[in-house]
Amino acid sequence: MPLWIRESESAELAPAAPGMVAASQRFTLAAIAGRKAGLIGLTLISLLLAAAVLAPLIATADPFAISGPSLSGPSWNHPMGTDAIGRDLFSGVLHGTRMSLLIAATVGLLAASCGVGVGMISGYYGGLVDDVLMRITEVFQVLPRFFLAAVAIALFGPGVDRLIIVLGLTSWPVLARVVRAEILATRQLDFVLSSEALGASPLRVFWRVLLPQVLPGVLVLLGLLMGQVLLVEASLGFVGLGDPNVVTWGMLAGQAQGLLRAGWWLALFPGMAITAAVLGLNLTADALSSLVQRR
Repeated sequence: MPLWIRESESAELAPAAPGMVAASQRFTLAAIAGRKAGLIGLTLISLLLAAAVLAPLIATADPFAISGPSLSGPSWNHPMGTDAIGRDLFSGVLHGTRMSLLIAATVGLLAASCGVGVGMISGYYGGLVDDVLMRITEVFQVLPRFFLAAVAIALFGPGVDRLIIVLGLTSWPVLARVVRAEILATRQLDFVLSSEALGASPLRVFWRVLLPQVLPGVLVLLGLLMGQVLLVEASLGFVGLGDPNVVTWGMLAGQAQGLLRAGWWLALFPGMAITAAVLGLNLTADALSSLVQRR
């Protein structure tokens, strides 16, 4: 190959990873919905996303405003009843959908960025770099997320930003290990070596060659991770460690403590929302996992 060919041009001549085009077509919404679990999961997630986006239009009242009698059961004016001080639970659940899903998505994005970056660098370079990054990964992996989040909130006060940072920084180790294992398995394959021989920089190899190989597995773990984040956030809100200025499903469930006999609806509807979200994410991840195994 002539020496005057630029690096970017030579990298474009590198052979594509085996099955890369087929994989990009296989991991589509239509492919996921083609499986029963994926169809149910995507339906639940779509309904929750629609509720989150349309919450200001659908909600009948401000979730923090008193809009009816206290502990009023489900009725036409209040489809999910009211809480102990007369706030509309339907509005609370809808607005809680927005914040709970936002927390899960932000934590997932932060964890994916850290996990994929660390895993790819560790698996690609190996040696001392691999040893150092894996020891750091092990340190973060043994940290108990719920306890660490509770301590951070107790020390620095409640806040969504603190919760996202703590959960994001303690959720990436599993992703990093999975990505590292995938990189180690493909590091010496012909399509990777060809890209390097044609002059592709490590960054280009990461982005154009290796990332498509690890992305399906990352998406599977990301769905499971976001479901776990929803449960952790709900648990913190349930024990009173959530942000009182922000409506989340966990906060609504926590307010139901001690009122189960007087207002069964206070725990039922936030609990159903949490169940639907976690079930939707897990079913979608299960459908993705089946597609990954067939890759």
